[in-house]
Amino acid sequence: ISIDTRTLKSGDLFVALRGPRFDGHQFVAAAQAAGAAGFLVADDAANISSSLDDKLVRVKDTFTALNDLGRAARSRTAAGIVAVTGSVGKTGTKDMLRTALSALGATHASSGNLNNHWGVPLSLARMPRDAEFGVFELGMNHPDEIAPLSRLVRPHAAIVTAVTAAHLEFFKSIDDIAAEKASIAAGLERGGTFVLPADSPHVTVLRETARKFGAAKILTFGTQGNADARLISVATEATGMQIAAEIAGTRLTYDIGLTGRHLAMNSLAVLAAVSALGVNVRAAAANLSLVQPTEGRGARHVVPVSNGFVTVIDESYNASPAAVLALVESLGQSRAQSGRVIVALGDMLELGPDSPAHHAGLASPLIANRVDLVFTCGTLMEHLHNALPRELRGGHAKDSAALAPLIAQAVQAGDVVAVKGSHGSAMKKIVDALLALGARASAPRAVNGE
Repeated sequence: ISIDTRTLKSGDLFVALRGPRFDGHQFVAAAQAAGAAGFLVADDAANISSSLDDKLVRVKDTFTALNDLGRAARSRTAAGIVAVTGSVGKTGTKDMLRTALSALGATHASSGNLNNHWGVPLSLARMPRDAEFGVFELGMNHPDEIAPLSRLVRPHAAIVTAVTAAHLEFFKSIDDIAAEKASIAAGLERGGTFVLPADSPHVTVLRETARKFGAAKILTFGTQGNADARLISVATEATGMQIAAEIAGTRLTYDIGLTGRHLAMNSLAVLAAVSALGVNVRAAAANLSLVQPTEGRGARHVVPVSNGFVTVIDESYNASPAAVLALVESLGQSRAQSGRVIVALGDMLELGPDSPAHHAGLASPLIANRVDLVFTCGTLMEHLHNALPRELRGGHAKDSAALAPLIAQAVQAGDVVAVKGSHGSAMKKIVDALLALGARASAPRAVNGE
């Protein structure tokens, strides 16, 4: 099932959605050319070729119909369902869950970040009849968005990864964000389990809100001695981490192909949810060694340059103060003995009136974790640039396009360069500029003037 002709595959059903800036009915011909097997369109849709009449399903409203398809897919399945939300870490946690549960049976999970009012029903509708597990990411940036999505998914286990200052532009306080995240409990199946971070300062709000929505069982994950999924130790290695943990009273040691204490914590949430489903936690943990970072969310690239290599860490997809802090701490923990650590940061969006302070406040952790140079772009990140000691200021530009050549010119062999910013900051341009250094380094050079 597809709502986007750019990713539609031959044989898909094309659902023509109408949004504030587009009308999917304008792309029916493109969907036909791409090999769509059928077309879900509105009753009042005009200018659709009569040659498609035998492939059309006409409905009053295609968005309602997409939700109905999602409900039908959810109703027919016997799969164990997990839903994930959180201010940071929800996509990575969803991907960990998919990998962990794949060791135990056929697992379906939402693709990419299909976590909104279109993406969630689409992901549900795509779930195969014979799936044994389903994993769905639920996102929000305004109040009252999570509960309806959870009621559609009807999870057996629901996770809140973390609560931080993200989307404060639309909420009065972080406690309000915590309550919104905890409303994922609204859709829990009878006897379902709510999984929350024990170390969060908002744990009381999370717990009380989940109880209000009828969560039958609550599991916690964290470092506290009474956590149901407790972190014992983390050993960082070149290719990932080895984690020792206690999950529901069982001691486990497992590897994961990621680095960063925050990701170790999220793996605890994953195994807590797995235990809530009543399946083999040890086998699920063993499969986490297969988890690897993805593009825009921690993918690493080794780029050849003159006299050596530069390591580029691509975290360009999104950013919040907590996510930047996690990245910087991870860099500090895994710092190489030689070479510089460079961070390129773009504006963090939707942080409300305190946004300048949130940006400037990153100076302290950057200093504490011994980052060598910080490049910034955007009007908000200028506050960080000004708050940094002069020796850490790599450069500042109005946007990522202007910053990219400054960073590309500054890097040298042995550097580790991490790139992060909100999606609207377009920090992928900087990643692309750094990757292009490798193409130039490997290009054939003229010899004897030829």
